[in-house]
Amino acid sequence: MSSSVRRPLRLIGLLPALIAAAAGLVATFLALVIATDGAGSGFLAWSATVTVAVLAALWRGRRRSWRGRLVPFLPVLVAAALTLSVCVPTVPTARRHPPALPFVTTEHWSLATGSRVAVYHYPPTGDGPRHPAPLVYLNGGPVRGISLLDHRFLRRLAGQGHDVYAYEQAGGGRSDLLPMDQYSITRSVRDLGAFVGELGERGKGRADVLGFSSGGVVLTRALAEPAVAARLRRAVIAEPGPMDGPTARIAGQRGRPSARDLAPAMTGPRSTRVPRYAVAFGLLRLGLLSPGNGLTGQAEGANAFTAADLGGDTASAYCARDAHRIPVEDTARNFSFSAAASLRVQETVEDSPSLAPRLQRSRTPAMLMIAECSSQVRQWETAVLAADPAVRRTQYMPGVGHHMWNGLDDNDRRAAAVITAFLQDKPAPLPDYPTRADIPAFLRDHR
Repeated sequence: MSSSVRRPLRLIGLLPALIAAAAGLVATFLALVIATDGAGSGFLAWSATVTVAVLAALWRGRRRSWRGRLVPFLPVLVAAALTLSVCVPTVPTARRHPPALPFVTTEHWSLATGSRVAVYHYPPTGDGPRHPAPLVYLNGGPVRGISLLDHRFLRRLAGQGHDVYAYEQAGGGRSDLLPMDQYSITRSVRDLGAFVGELGERGKGRADVLGFSSGGVVLTRALAEPAVAARLRRAVIAEPGPMDGPTARIAGQRGRPSARDLAPAMTGPRSTRVPRYAVAFGLLRLGLLSPGNGLTGQAEGANAFTAADLGGDTASAYCARDAHRIPVEDTARNFSFSAAASLRVQETVEDSPSLAPRLQRSRTPAMLMIAECSSQVRQWETAVLAADPAVRRTQYMPGVGHHMWNGLDDNDRRAAAVITAFLQDKPAPLPDYPTRADIPAFLRDHR
């Protein structure tokens, strides 16, 4: 057999070893990214990996012919190219805010805490009576922009006479970013106190607050802070997440089946199909990178993240029966979510001590809303009911998932009716259920 034939055959025979070597270099790079917390956009890990790999290739080829010396460099070149794609941004690294909304003016308020937040005001409309207290909406996320679906619901509340204010919490939507180490559940509560305080200074008086999902967590914790609670007239806590560390560690049951594993996959571009963001968000979610890591800055991460990256999380907010008619909650131009800042806030909740002793002193009238197909752990919701003696009413909402106002059927009307009845101190549209005495049976029967 001629030498010209033997060389390709030898190279083919070496292919498994070359692939294994390239995979080993990629694994080394990822380990160094984790060890350095992504320093220098990953270039520190990349340069160290490539330098060591080149030196090793030179050592292995030192006694070979010039062609043989090239073989050890093949996995180095492959691994260098693959890992370099993790180090190069593909979206702007400076914050890119969503464009202005066509149906409401975006104001920016500088709060006493130092946060600068985007504010939306829907004055009362309709022919009915005007409600004297402003109604403040805290959306979920955390650190997510207010969706167009939520804006539509806020306009409905304004149409029932509510003077509605909503603000995107620091880092979300059109609000300014904070340094990563300043994101915390405590800061979120302080921002709420500063916001309703600003309303008071503008002559609006004490505010009613509707907190949804993680916004419900902020509101719950605000009720345990006397200085903030004094500025609140009434509180509506809708589908809250865990209010503190002990609650977050509860592995309880959820509501009736959601559409999570039944709905068609979300369409649209995914940043997680780009190597850089797949690695960054994956390691972040696994806890192997810190929220303030140096691989992707906060602004870049927020710019890159898309609605499709949420995967089944959106479907989990709807009942199984709605799996094939889940509405479009937002547009790509309006969607905004900072995964790193959100994780940072959640970590501070998980690290916090029990809120129950302080919440038991709450005196602000409150209502709890629970969805039939809730994707939240039931004990996250009932913990609020058990700890807060000022929860006067619980409304178990049949036929809806975590996102209770979703534009389907008459869900928006029913949710608005429940909220308005409580804020006006009128009879509830639904039974007061579960009560504190009902909690054991509720956890047993509503799975």
